[in-house]
Amino acid sequence: MATVLGTYGWALLVEHEAGLRVDSVVQAVVIASALGRVQRLFDRTDRLVACVVLPCAAAGGTELSTLIQEHPLAGDAAFVVGVAGAIWVRRFGARATRAGTLVVLPLIAVLVVPAGMVPADGHEDTAWAAVTALAAVVWGTVVTWTAQHAGLVKRPPPARVTTAPRSTAPRSPRRRPGVSTRMALQMAAALAAAFAIGRNLWPDHWAWVVLTAFLVCSGARSRGDVLVKGAWRTLGAAAGTVVATAVSGEFGPRSDTAVVVIFVVLAVATWLRELSYAYWAACVTAVLSLLYDWFGQSPGDLLHTRLAGIAVGAVLGVAASWLVLPIRTEAVVRARTAAALSGLGELMETDWRNGPAVRMARARFTYRVEQLATVTAPMRILAAVPVPRALSAHRHPDHFTLRSVTALRRCADPVDELTDAAGRAPDALTADPAVTRRRAQIAAHALTVRRAIGRRPTPPATPEGPPQDHLTPPGPTPPPDRSVPTALTALEAIDTQLTVLGALFGPPPVLAPEAPAAATG
Repeated sequence: MATVLGTYGWALLVEHEAGLRVDSVVQAVVIASALGRVQRLFDRTDRLVACVVLPCAAAGGTELSTLIQEHPLAGDAAFVVGVAGAIWVRRFGARATRAGTLVVLPLIAVLVVPAGMVPADGHEDTAWAAVTALAAVVWGTVVTWTAQHAGLVKRPPPARVTTAPRSTAPRSPRRRPGVSTRMALQMAAALAAAFAIGRNLWPDHWAWVVLTAFLVCSGARSRGDVLVKGAWRTLGAAAGTVVATAVSGEFGPRSDTAVVVIFVVLAVATWLRELSYAYWAACVTAVLSLLYDWFGQSPGDLLHTRLAGIAVGAVLGVAASWLVLPIRTEAVVRARTAAALSGLGELMETDWRNGPAVRMARARFTYRVEQLATVTAPMRILAAVPVPRALSAHRHPDHFTLRSVTALRRCADPVDELTDAAGRAPDALTADPAVTRRRAQIAAHALTVRRAIGRRPTPPATPEGPPQDHLTPPGPTPPPDRSVPTALTALEAIDTQLTVLGALFGPPPVLAPEAPAAATG
């Protein structure tokens, strides 16, 4: 909210001095509210990229708003292509994903200002929009840097490129597009249908359909995820619209009190977003209702129109995610489980005498387990819903959803005990041959389960030579330490859960050894 309020103050100053339209202030607040959340994951390179991408995207969003008003068909098509393209670039990695998120922010701001309330009168706002977006990045960087150094905000664990050996077996040709391509096509289908239906049914209020379709379809990781989240987002949006409609009539057009209430609701939305997206959807739609009331639109007369637009947009978003190259929940669970096991392997291979590296590896593992829990949350909800016996046979088994996340969550306490023991007596643990050997075994076990998850063949077994310590150079053995039994117990508990995961996903196929070359002579 510090980022939002600082950017809002700058936008007000620019609007007053340069004689801009009020939509420039709205765009600045929308950009800053989303930027304040996503910038926590930015490193220095990401912030430099944001200084280039976000101003260009803000200028493009301003031009797009004018295009939508003057040439609706071309503007709608440009909006669909822009949002879908920002999702498609996720295939190029995490940095491209964050850059695509920045591109979407000004585009969504186009949907916030009520249609026809701000006239399109040239291109004077374009350059100022870019300057305001750059100011938002700079101000957000200052706020985040201050909060991190003051200990108010934790720094996110940096991404680490895994160096696990890859299989040499030939891969089968990909028959379906990648996940990012499918999500982009789903979003394009949902937005295109929302524009077509919204403009025909509600020519003056089509933005509610498009915005709801975007909210439901964005970030949908699988079919089960979009179904549950779509329901929650729709209910939240409807509740927020009803509550705001009942309250907004007390303020009237151009009311300063309404502006204060908007920022208060936006702060509450940012806080409650971590609990459920339904709260975020409810607060955001409440903010939109208050904003529309500030522009002079009667909230009571538009209640039924808004609720109908929200319902239609939600149906379109869910239908697109289910019918256009759907993403199976099992595939997402496999990928997230493999990522968590990769983090576990990194922890086993980290030099335990390097305390910051150990804590960072534990943070990465914990974060990836939380990401897996987020994916499986919709399945836990669906599993609790009673269904007729005739339909229960057609439900997908939950072997890869509920049980996998349970096994990894049971590794959390042993991992904490292990890293605490490493912090107390790193030299004793790294020099103990039993602990070193067990760490190597668990790292190999985690890699085996990852191969099973990815259906990658494992190399054939080779005769084992004398045991060697590949993790720690030989040195003098310190006296026994009480941390050693604690570490061995924790390692044994982790290995037990890896065995459970191995049973869930099955053993990996074995790569046949190469035939010896024929003797020549």
